[in-house]
Amino acid sequence: MVKVLLIREVPSLGVPGDVVNVKAGYARNYLLPKRMAVPPREHEMARYAKLQEQYRRELADRRTRAEMLSEKLEGANFVFSRRVHDEDRLYASVRPQDVAKEIEDRFGEKISPERISMDAIEAVGEYTAHVSIYEDIAADINIVVNPAT
Repeated sequence: MVKVLLIREVPSLGVPGDVVNVKAGYARNYLLPKRMAVPPREHEMARYAKLQEQYRRELADRRTRAEMLSEKLEGANFVFSRRVHDEDRLYASVRPQDVAKEIEDRFGEKISPERISMDAIEAVGEYTAHVSIYEDIAADINIVVNPAT
């Protein structure tokens, strides 16, 4: 095992500024060549201590923004109009991509469609979708699909 100083976030290992123990081969063949880590020397540790503090502030800011968005989204209604054919079936379904675009247009926050849990909506009616915003912060939204006139 060797110690390395992370200079980039490595999932399930740590964040910039963390000193972690990893296997020598992992450090030598992956982390060091991809410039994700450096040997933990004093001047590098001082340099990345500042970066780590900045990174932690950024994470706190992300969390605050996510909580604010969650409050805005919780229970929000999103209305879509679609052309229908027999028995109120839609010609074009409402998909997570449509909901993500509507969230961005309405609230100015970009949400990846993969973070919206819902099946494609293929009929007129009212539905609920779950939006995972950040880590454990989420919101449930209401989707109303009306026939286009």
